[in-house]
Amino acid sequence: MKKCIILVAILFSGIIFAQKGEPVLEPFGKKVKATYFFENGQVQQEGFFENGKLEGVWVSFDEKGNKTSSGEYQNGRKTGKWFFWSEKSDNGFSNLSEVDYSNNRIASVKNWKQEVVVSID
Repeated sequence: MKKCIILVAILFSGIIFAQKGEPVLEPFGKKVKATYFFENGQVQQEGFFENGKLEGVWVSFDEKGNKTSSGEYQNGRKTGKWFFWSEKSDNGFSNLSEVDYSNNRIASVKNWKQEVVVSID
């Protein structure tokens, strides 16, 4: 499972540079806010650059607008807790993975599953 999380983290990092469309760039104090979009117009991810490096909170979304990941960069390096959400599976569970980064490396991984419960009154 840890290898799967590492792969997702690497793919997330690579998505930033593999966009076909141009991002929307906006000045934001000393930083530049970058917003990338899917072809359908939904926001794919957004975050900040400072001095040409990823900086601050970055958030990714799926094509429906659901949040798929959130984490923070400091001086271009992943730091702290990152969260990765997955859609509900066929068995009715949604998954959340918490990945803790230290020195730009995965220090720990925690996974949760939440069952969707429907109450009938």
